[in-house]
Amino acid sequence: MIYRDQLVAACDHQLRAAQFKDFTINGLQVAGTDCVKRVMTGVTACQALLDEAVAWKADMVLVHHGYFWKNEPVAITGMKQKRIKTLLDHGINLLAYHLPLDAHAELGNNAELARRLGWKVEGCIDGELGEGLLWSGRLTQPSSIHVLAAQISQSLQREPLMIEAPQVGEIERIAWCTGGAQDMIASAYEAGAQVFVSGEISERTTHLAREMGIHYIAAGHHATERYGIQALGEWLADEYAIEHRFVDIDNPA
Repeated sequence: MIYRDQLVAACDHQLRAAQFKDFTINGLQVAGTDCVKRVMTGVTACQALLDEAVAWKADMVLVHHGYFWKNEPVAITGMKQKRIKTLLDHGINLLAYHLPLDAHAELGNNAELARRLGWKVEGCIDGELGEGLLWSGRLTQPSSIHVLAAQISQSLQREPLMIEAPQVGEIERIAWCTGGAQDMIASAYEAGAQVFVSGEISERTTHLAREMGIHYIAAGHHATERYGIQALGEWLADEYAIEHRFVDIDNPA
């Protein structure tokens, strides 16, 4: 068992949450019970995840995508009211980390994606490693874009969407940022990457990739961001001897 405020402080410190300017609140978003024995992690604090937390009798839900995003309606009505009521009725804390979890050098989404795919991390294009969001590195050996896409599909258990740049041949230099980072493709290209991997794709991304000359792989917003939150939950379990369970609420996006 650990006191909620102690656990929140540990996560804030580990992820250096205060250093990030974000679109949402990083840290405690909804307060529940003071003591925490069971933490459930998931990518997004959707109703399905909350229902799993209630059934498991979790004391805390720890996610990458929480609530209270910039420019969203303030009123606690409809879907938002139901979600928050579920948390309050069962005394469940909601803890969320967005950009701090993307960027973390060891537990973050970018770090975990590279670890799963065996990419060699060389640095961060938009800042210091652990602070920036656009990472760069190399494949273990030169490859074709089709082989890389197949490896990603096998590892993430999701068929990625691939945009091939005909003028680019064998690849070795890679850049990546999990989630909705498709517009970082220009920065990836300018940094010398031959392929950029992210989660989502926009209509414009196809033309940018083809005309600039850089392969693009959209591996899924949810699929690329499943692993950082698991790593954070496992770290908490090891550090504080609490129960941890990750629940993957499937999302094809």
